[in-house]
Amino acid sequence: MTQSPENNAMAGHPWHARWAYFLAGLVVALSWGTGIAAAADDGPNLASVHAAVAPLEGSQPIYRKNADVGVPIASVTKLMTALVVMESKQPLDEWLTVVERQKEPPNNAYTRIRVGSRLQRGELLRLALIASENMAAHVLASHHPRGREGFVAAMNRTAKRLGMTQSEFVDPSGISSNNRASASDLVRLVRAAHEHERIRGYTTDSYHRAHFRSPRYALAYGNTNPLVGRSSWGISLSKTGYLDEAGRCLAMVTRIEGQQVIMVLLDSFGTRSPLGDAGRIKRWLRRGDPGRVAATARQYEQRRSAGHE
Repeated sequence: MTQSPENNAMAGHPWHARWAYFLAGLVVALSWGTGIAAAADDGPNLASVHAAVAPLEGSQPIYRKNADVGVPIASVTKLMTALVVMESKQPLDEWLTVVERQKEPPNNAYTRIRVGSRLQRGELLRLALIASENMAAHVLASHHPRGREGFVAAMNRTAKRLGMTQSEFVDPSGISSNNRASASDLVRLVRAAHEHERIRGYTTDSYHRAHFRSPRYALAYGNTNPLVGRSSWGISLSKTGYLDEAGRCLAMVTRIEGQQVIMVLLDSFGTRSPLGDAGRIKRWLRRGDPGRVAATARQYEQRRSAGHE
């Protein structure tokens, strides 16, 4: 992707000046009826097929790429699961029994959690967020006042309330490829989830050891996003996801030049591609450097993007 002269001119400016420059360009683009996408034609080179970058506070986007297409989002789903749990006002210290799934999941849902054992609701939510534990999300939904179906219905109601127009949820964990949303939708979800201190804290734990009852045993979990342990990133919310149909996904809030920024990256090739994209976005915001993408990741992005043209 070639930088415009305007983008090159911004490279030496502080990041807040780049942001102001972008918003001014956005107003011009809108006045000509070209839409937001036209204002973001020049931006970072990304391996992700779909992307949205936006300030945590404020409504105008900073960068968009195929951002209004509803696609599978894998375990990023669990941010919606967490929001429904928090808004249900059910006690987080209540001990819940791990119940078996009523039917086989559509994708591999391996778990170390034992059916019949017990863990507190808040701890189950922590495991669903920090380590993308699918069984934990299933148990949370099963103990909703209206059961699993009622929980999924609440997910869809919440999406509608937030203005997530390209979203649909059919399960609480994201193991179904029918859980879909656009990158723009997920910006809205991230903003709503970030308002909850518990969700922020759970998603940014680097490590946690959960202690179960009946029988007593403990399981250790690490965060699926290695960036949360790096102070240079200042991450206050994070969720990863992966399915064959969804590719590698990442949604997070990070601090850049003193500003909190939402990054949503969907459908990348390779476990490190979303992390590399996050770094390219960070450098682009700071210096106007669009970066480079590895050949294999670029080929994957071009092949998948072709289906959205």
